Amino acid sequence: MPIQIAQDPAADKVLTEDPFALLVGMMLDQQFPMERAFAGPAKVLERFGTLEPGAIAAADPEAFSELCRQPPAIHRYGGAMATRLQELAGVVTETYGGDVTRLWTEAASGADLLKRVMALPGFGKQKAQIFVALLAKQLGVRPDGWEKAAGTYAEEGYRSVADVVDAISLQKVRDYKKAQKQAQKKQA
Repeated sequence: MPIQIAQDPAADKVLTEDPFALLVGMMLDQQFPMERAFAGPAKVLERFGTLEPGAIAAADPEAFSELCRQPPAIHRYGGAMATRLQELAGVVTETYGGDVTRLWTEAASGADLLKRVMALPGFGKQKAQIFVALLAKQLGVRPDGWEKAAGTYAEEGYRSVADVVDAISLQKVRDYKKAQKQAQKKQA
């Protein structure tokens, strides 16, 4: 099933065809509209010519930062995210030989997968849980115990990017997040 998170056919094609692009989109998904974050990898591919982790990690940091910041930038904080992207690419290159799929294909369990994702630059527990759910729901990656590792994001519903399959589900996720923020404000 093709991924439709960016809501742009060209960007979604990159996410569907390149597993590293999906990881990068997830890394960029913070303090920025979800679909724009997941369009970031396509911008990098267009401007840099490749999403190969080794090439990104080895790129001149200033030049790479400039291409990530040029309008439209890959993120609201394009320079900081360029640095984090190079760090992420470096970890994927050094730890997984440049093959990001080894992150999940070699995971012994859902707990191991969660631990591996949490070890990546830019991935705290919540983001790692969402990525585990995204892998399971969108790519069918389901090591034993993935539901427990993904926590509430494994449940049915529209809680995160893991549940976005079209424009309607994207709006439902937005509505859920808005309701959560309103509930937190009332509790405060």
